[in-house]
Amino acid sequence: MKWLRVLSLSTLYPNASTPNFGVFVERQMQAVAARGDVDLVMVNPLGLPPFPLSLHPRYRSLRGLDRVEQRGGVSVYRPRFVLLPGTGGRFNARLEAAAVLPLAREMHAKQPFDLVDAQFFYPDGPAALRVAQALNLPCSIKARGADVHYWGHAPGTVQQVRDAAIGASGLLAVSSGLADDLVTLGADRTKITVHRTGLDRTIFQPLDRAESRAKLGLPAGRPVLACVGALIERKGQRFAIEALVQVPDAILVLAGAGPDEAQLRSLTASLGLADRVRFLGAVPHADLPVVLGAADLFVLPSASEGLANAWVEALACGTPVVTTPIPGAQELLTDPVFGRMAERDPAAFASAINELLAAPPPRDKVLAGAAQFSWEANAAALVAHWRNLAAG
Repeated sequence: MKWLRVLSLSTLYPNASTPNFGVFVERQMQAVAARGDVDLVMVNPLGLPPFPLSLHPRYRSLRGLDRVEQRGGVSVYRPRFVLLPGTGGRFNARLEAAAVLPLAREMHAKQPFDLVDAQFFYPDGPAALRVAQALNLPCSIKARGADVHYWGHAPGTVQQVRDAAIGASGLLAVSSGLADDLVTLGADRTKITVHRTGLDRTIFQPLDRAESRAKLGLPAGRPVLACVGALIERKGQRFAIEALVQVPDAILVLAGAGPDEAQLRSLTASLGLADRVRFLGAVPHADLPVVLGAADLFVLPSASEGLANAWVEALACGTPVVTTPIPGAQELLTDPVFGRMAERDPAAFASAINELLAAPPPRDKVLAGAAQFSWEANAAALVAHWRNLAAG
């Protein structure tokens, strides 16, 4: 079989400074590289603001990253582009493309690529399309959720997302609902392939609940709820905290960091729940099974998702899910033993949580909800999609 040479762009990709940033993209690309039939070049453009904002500790650590690195069998290149504060991100795709194109031209001249790929719709999608057009190559763009739901409606970027959806040779969406959203933006439905997320089964598997709780310093005899995700408004941790008032004795464990942490801590204190909400901060991806294994339920009151990796990982650990009735959840939680969907409201979430705590589904039946997911299957489907586009 002919080797496929692919240039892939992803502004979200793990590094020494932000090891959890886009870890699911890295897992996918490592699975692709492990197949042995794709010459994959991963480009992780780093956006940095101009001086003196670039001296902020958050950006200083990024500036010190190697420009080229081997990570898990994948070559990762990190060209820099300028982030312009106060512009709503409207120039990010253009500036990203300008940073990537010289590198892409140089590499393409030495050994031609077959395809240019983007792992997020914005800013990577429009940037990848510019690069692909310059090199006269097909372009694939993947939609994951917020990259479409936010940037596909923000005033400064909506037209760029629409143009990329229309101009790409092929599109991927992590759920059928997200594919429908792309059609609403103007994409041709026949160009869209639903591409499910993957799962590392060597990491995400059932663990002993008592041992997991002991590792986290949690009591053995009380209900435990886990919520994994960045502490941002879209993830809706405040609804989980407010629901806790109506879930007697339960403890809520929040794994994640983000700008909403101070507000969430204040809310917790105001509700008198300081002894029942645990803020774990950013938890390494490989350690999440302990968090999920300690929990009776996984809760995620998201406003929007594509098909959340966290849902799948929870099911793979035997932990039922309570989340909002967004399309991706409706496609995943097809059996009541996998969990419940509730409106983004504290009372509704509390009702669903109490229902499951009163009658916990058997763990082996919960595991079936993640049976179809693996990074190997994910990589095989991705490479098949790429080959189809490269063949014209």
